[in-house]
Amino acid sequence: MWLLDKMLRKLIRAGQLIITDHDGKVYQYGPGGGTAESGDAPIRIRLTNSKAAGHIARYPQVGAGEAFMWGWLEVEPPHDIRDMILFVTAQSKAHGDRALQPQGPVKRLIQKLAAKADSINLKGKARKNAEHTYNLTRRLYELFLDEDRQYTMAYYRDADPSKTSLEQAQRDKKAHMAAKLYMQKAREMDRPMRVLDIGCGWGGFALYLNKHYGCEVLGVALAPDQIAFCKERAKAAGVDDKVKFALMDYRDVEGTFDRISSVGLLEHVGTPHYPQFFEHTNKLLAPDGVMFSHCCGRAGPPGFTDAWTRKYIFPGGYIPALSELVTQSERYGWQVMDVEAMRFHYSYTLEEWYKRTVMHRAEITQMYDEQFYKMWLFYLAGAEQSFRNGTLVNWQIQYVKDRAAIPMTGEYVYEESARLRAAEEPPVWHLDPALKQAAE
Repeated sequence: MWLLDKMLRKLIRAGQLIITDHDGKVYQYGPGGGTAESGDAPIRIRLTNSKAAGHIARYPQVGAGEAFMWGWLEVEPPHDIRDMILFVTAQSKAHGDRALQPQGPVKRLIQKLAAKADSINLKGKARKNAEHTYNLTRRLYELFLDEDRQYTMAYYRDADPSKTSLEQAQRDKKAHMAAKLYMQKAREMDRPMRVLDIGCGWGGFALYLNKHYGCEVLGVALAPDQIAFCKERAKAAGVDDKVKFALMDYRDVEGTFDRISSVGLLEHVGTPHYPQFFEHTNKLLAPDGVMFSHCCGRAGPPGFTDAWTRKYIFPGGYIPALSELVTQSERYGWQVMDVEAMRFHYSYTLEEWYKRTVMHRAEITQMYDEQFYKMWLFYLAGAEQSFRNGTLVNWQIQYVKDRAAIPMTGEYVYEESARLRAAEEPPVWHLDPALKQAAE
């Protein structure tokens, strides 16, 4: 316990954290002063295993998550693991976000090299990684996502997230992305616009584009159940002749497309493969086309993915810095026309996903087990803190090959997104009854 005690005494400068070790000894950190009535009561943690403190101290981001999953770390009511993570990382923010990182040059080098090796995603490994992440039980995603299964950041147009449902925020996100693709150009064409959606998820954005613009869409992804579900949706909507989905690597796609979208895809490509991504997509896009990318990003220099996330949630994943995306794209003929840093939107999204996961604890533990449920909570809360207390953002980047491909000024984005929001009716095709009230 001495190593964890040393770390926490340096870290906790505000509020109060109280830890009861496995032997009953109590440790207090921080000046305290809060009460339950003020909503600032001390956070109390109980370590139930003699190995817990050492496991956490050696590498906090991995150790804390595993200790919580294994039942070695318990957060006492009225707080939960999300409260603990947000409290500790808010303290870490004051220390330049280094207090919870691997300490010492050797440890940091080892983590960096391991992360770099993990980011090499050849086709076979890329498919295996996608299946690990996205081939979980369909019902799991229905329980915490919106009705369209948008597994990426929602777009909160109001700074107070309580004024916007997750469902509305995800619809607003799709409108914002479609507008940045300059999809209204489809109305001027004498044929259906052709769109490639790389990493199409559960098909929501592809179907959205077809609904509003009558375009032909090819969605590709590497998770078999995602593609099967996409095909079911397209057939049920009667548009499977226009919106097609394929279980394939984007590197195998051929043809010419007027628009290319990738939403939540670049995080899985891996930096060693950025040259291949930008080179191949450049070959696929028409000369006057537009490519749009939405991905998680670092509002700072390049880094590496923490070991816990690589091990349990996104193997092979890496969140890029803007410099990594822009420098690589420039080498293959792309011109960046617009960059938007979406700052706190994902923290609001993850907070809502967390609440919905807690709401369905009984069903999730029945489908999997208690350890999986705790792993999922730690993942959602940990990701939320990265966008709330850390330096992660979402990058939305618009690429062209010819600057004449888009209008002279940017009004078209906000005019079109407003038009789409006004035209869109809330879909309710499989909304969980328990969430209907929240969506209204």
